Amino acid sequence: MYSLKNYQYELPKELIAQVPLRQRDESRMLVLNRAKGSMEHSRVAALENHLAEGDVVVVNDTQVVPARLVGRKGSGGRVELLVLHPATDHTVYRCLIKSSKPVKPDSILTFADGLRARVCEPLVDGQTRVEFLDNRSLLEILECAGCVPLPPYISRNGGPDGVDDAQAYQTVYGVRPGAVAAPTAGLHFTNDLLQSLKQRGVSIATLTLHVGFGTFQPVRESDIRKHRLHGEFFEIPAETAQVVNRAKERGMRVVAVGTTTVRALEFAASQGRVNSASGWCDLFIHPGYRFQVIDSLLTNFHLPGSSLIMLVSALVGRELLLEAYAEAMRMQYRFYSYGDAMFIE
Repeated sequence: MYSLKNYQYELPKELIAQVPLRQRDESRMLVLNRAKGSMEHSRVAALENHLAEGDVVVVNDTQVVPARLVGRKGSGGRVELLVLHPATDHTVYRCLIKSSKPVKPDSILTFADGLRARVCEPLVDGQTRVEFLDNRSLLEILECAGCVPLPPYISRNGGPDGVDDAQAYQTVYGVRPGAVAAPTAGLHFTNDLLQSLKQRGVSIATLTLHVGFGTFQPVRESDIRKHRLHGEFFEIPAETAQVVNRAKERGMRVVAVGTTTVRALEFAASQGRVNSASGWCDLFIHPGYRFQVIDSLLTNFHLPGSSLIMLVSALVGRELLLEAYAEAMRMQYRFYSYGDAMFIE
């Protein structure tokens, strides 16, 4: 149960979605009933058919910022930065640096819009502290000089493939800038879908978890229990905590949209109740974890060996989840960030 190799699977490359669907909620949705072990095929647009009046759907309202910077070293060589916590209020930021050769401390990097940055000292896990030599806020800098940090499995081959990723790689309800990757389960939602859920009597509640290195860092420990997540900033408003707790008291379901929503809710839970809180969430959920809050989950199909597939395995069971993945592959579902969805009842 705790061996990393037990969370691997082989995915045909052609099933990795490179572009989103034009109509977000037309994504396919594999409905998995974890009690019965049954599966059926549907569409995200039909999500309301699986919910009841009084249920609560909780979404992550973080917004992806253009946190990827491409520039030059003093030698003229190409360098890329990924700013990991762009919403924090500092002058020195944790970054991942990609370059043909290691960048030495005190090196000056130059980017578009006249931006300059000084490399400070290396940190653990390949991270480096970088100081931006500019009077503007970092979010202002990134809006001018940065680009959307798409996952490495999405290849644009030098062109945009007709996709405006700056718009497509955002949820329709994302209003709080700070993430460096999208909470991808939320990419399936449209304003019409949200409205149809509300008309059915389903409450929509929001929280914030700025997706960062903790979510996408690789699991390298052969015993997954030794893996440690890096903290990501989260905030749960008092109103959301009240709505969720009221639903639990009334025996209604709490439906999380995405694994980041799950982690924030469970991190802030105590004795089955969610507390209004903010801070840094480093909760790593894997099989053996006992959920306190969530009852159902809408999620995408995740990379093999990732902390995300381990979280979903904790909810569903590893064997049943891998059966569902095999069924999705057999039916040619689209995988990963721009791919299709799974609804776990």
